[in-house]
Amino acid sequence: MTALKLQAIQTALSGDWKSAILLNKQLLDENPEDLDTLNRLALAYAISGKIKDAKTMYQKVLDIDPLNPIALKNIKRLKEKSFSGKNNGNGTQINHNFLEETGKTKVIELVNTAQPQIIQTLRTGQFVYLCIKRSKIFVLANENQYIGVLPDDIGRRLIKFLKSGNKYDAFVKSANPHHVVIFVKETKRSSRYKDQPSFLAAGENSLAFDKNGKIKNSLRKQEEEDKESEEENYEPEEDL
Repeated sequence: MTALKLQAIQTALSGDWKSAILLNKQLLDENPEDLDTLNRLALAYAISGKIKDAKTMYQKVLDIDPLNPIALKNIKRLKEKSFSGKNNGNGTQINHNFLEETGKTKVIELVNTAQPQIIQTLRTGQFVYLCIKRSKIFVLANENQYIGVLPDDIGRRLIKFLKSGNKYDAFVKSANPHHVVIFVKETKRSSRYKDQPSFLAAGENSLAFDKNGKIKNSLRKQEEEDKESEEENYEPEEDL
């Protein structure tokens, strides 16, 4: 990820919409068809009250990807005037649901968090690293500062995906001395799990079905088949 794109994401997560507009416009100069950038710019326009510009950006997304769920949802809300992102005058409030995409993103509260004096140094929008270690996913700041661990159920699922080639970005959403919440987004999906979402909705199982209703590409089955290899000692991975 380029430094400019990282800045653009951080400004969106922290609610600095004026800077978000400028940075995402710069990114579009480099790649006019970057869907993530177009969606971020549209959101920044919408939160800033520039509804016409927001609709234009979302329409550009749909011209490239007619089924893009983020653009479809938000352009509909803009047209219905039900967009619920709030602007308190300086653009610092945001409904983070507009940054989420079903199956590809998730807001996660960490467990076994670091000491309060470490947590207090974190800032909203800060990029964090996901590192596989001892069959868990550790979350690190600055590549080596321990922050916390993903819950076991989410961690086990993501380890399988990460080992198969999935990629993720993660950012601090909120932090106080005893709680850290991060925002995780799938940025690449491997061909092996092309039909498997990274994150499941509450109550959803991990099985996929073919057109005849038979189970296919079962993540649960694959986990059982690969159990022996999963028990190997993993080296920390810093490029996830």
